[in-house]
Amino acid sequence: MLKFLSNVLASIVGTLIALGALSVLGGVLVGALLAVSLVAEEEEDSVGDRSVLVMDLSAPVQDVQTISTVSEAIVEEADLLNLRQTVATLEAAAEDDRIVALFLDGSWGGGNTGYAVLKELRPALEAFKAAEKPIIAYDVSWTEREYYLGSIADEIFIHPLGLMELDGLGAEQLFMAQALEKFGVGVQVIRAGAYKAAVEPFIAEEFSPENRDQLTALLQDLWQEFLKVTAAGRGKTPSQLQQVADSKGVLLPQEAKDSGLVDKEAYYDEVAARLRELTEEEEEGDRAFRQVSLESYHALELWDEDSGSGGTIALLYAAGEIVYGEGDIEQIGSDRLRDQLRDLRQDEDIKAVVLRIDSPGGSATASEIILRELKLLQAEKPVIVSMGNVAASGGYWIATGSDRIFAQANTITGSIGVFGLVPNIGELGNKNGFTWDVVKTAPFADAETLARPKTEAELERYQAIVDDIYNKFLKKVAESRELPRQKVAEIAQGRVWSGVAAKKVGLVDEIGGLEAAIAYAAEAAELGDNWQVEEYQNEVTIEELLLRTFAIEQDTPIALQWHQLQEKIKLFHLLNDPREVYALWPVELAID
Repeated sequence: MLKFLSNVLASIVGTLIALGALSVLGGVLVGALLAVSLVAEEEEDSVGDRSVLVMDLSAPVQDVQTISTVSEAIVEEADLLNLRQTVATLEAAAEDDRIVALFLDGSWGGGNTGYAVLKELRPALEAFKAAEKPIIAYDVSWTEREYYLGSIADEIFIHPLGLMELDGLGAEQLFMAQALEKFGVGVQVIRAGAYKAAVEPFIAEEFSPENRDQLTALLQDLWQEFLKVTAAGRGKTPSQLQQVADSKGVLLPQEAKDSGLVDKEAYYDEVAARLRELTEEEEEGDRAFRQVSLESYHALELWDEDSGSGGTIALLYAAGEIVYGEGDIEQIGSDRLRDQLRDLRQDEDIKAVVLRIDSPGGSATASEIILRELKLLQAEKPVIVSMGNVAASGGYWIATGSDRIFAQANTITGSIGVFGLVPNIGELGNKNGFTWDVVKTAPFADAETLARPKTEAELERYQAIVDDIYNKFLKKVAESRELPRQKVAEIAQGRVWSGVAAKKVGLVDEIGGLEAAIAYAAEAAELGDNWQVEEYQNEVTIEELLLRTFAIEQDTPIALQWHQLQEKIKLFHLLNDPREVYALWPVELAID
């Protein structure tokens, strides 16, 4: 650890010198050292008998736990558990006689784990209960996301001044059309698919009827899944919870208790006292009760979740927007993923590949580059797709290069459609004294200029390109899913579907999570019971992380709106397709 820290600090110093930012060196180093110090204080040396495993509900669980800050790098990747590690840790604790209970701790605030990932955590919690070990859940203010997990607990506590949110799911979109017009920025759109809504924020002031219809259907599916799961956990019916959502929305602690959604109002120290009963401690210790965090338990056990000497299944993660070229740590770069797929195809030790997709899509050209390499791989080895929270548009495009598609009931998928987005700043420039002129040898020579809107003839050419790619998209889906092209055209149109609805229309094969996809891959490759999984994901340098430390995030309402605006502007940076055609689901659409 000390050697690692020394290398990190040396890298930071070198980078800061290169950036000419030595004035902030002290603050960065102090922060980094403080992070190491805090981790050292919290880290358990061993697991004591009659310990409680603590799962922090504020910590997001993702397919890949990307290290995004210097402090995260310093405490090492072992302290950041991805979905598979979290599930394996919970399952191991269920069989460990030293662990007597699980504490779902929401006292640090809410997390933003996606609903499909939360769905994959539920079986591990159910296994813990099946081992006849109690699960205790506590939160100051319960939101739907935390309650989706917490509802499984044997005892649910809420702070006396807390609240319970049970007001349904909503999708909010920021629209920029008026602002763009005010500033003199023009946006022209070419699209194929009546439901292809990624462009609407730039050209409209509200949801189109088609988009409103599809979002209503999607949210209903996600909400019904939520009601079914949480109601079962509390011995209630979905209609009973729906009545609470319709009549109250947000419940006071006593109301939540009267409704049977929680068991008791309690302060944290009172919950700790209850946990001390389970650990059989008479007095409060340094940490309130004998405990071990999920992350520390995983690090201390040091087990190999995928021990085996047989064939290897490669688990390859494709997370983020799909962009042409290399991309960065939070994107799916076509060149990088293509090279990874090629390496897996050529590796004789790899017997099957599971591609885990969590992507709203992006560049159509980049998606096709990836799909081509997947097809080459599929010709030699089984390729199974597991969809995470979102596998839509370009994310679904690449999913067609597989033998089997798995999705959760609350996965967002489909969005089979494409669009082109062509901004211009002619009016903005004119307002500020800028003018442009051009000399050309053919009518379309300056078609890519930002100085003016596209002509009707140019828009016709762009529409022909978009239509061509859309038709290719339909053909790929029809061939991959063995569906008539007419049926694909009917369920496409850029429309998004929940996982359960996608299965009904034939876009996915199985409702199931990542482990189900891996098990199917082992069966398809005829590996028997002797196999192991090797994971592949992006890695980031400390220099790249350092640049992130200068960005200050705020969670005030105004700052959140500003962040949404930044995400909209960021979209223009993602649009790097050589043909300027995109298969993209609205990446910033807030569903909560």
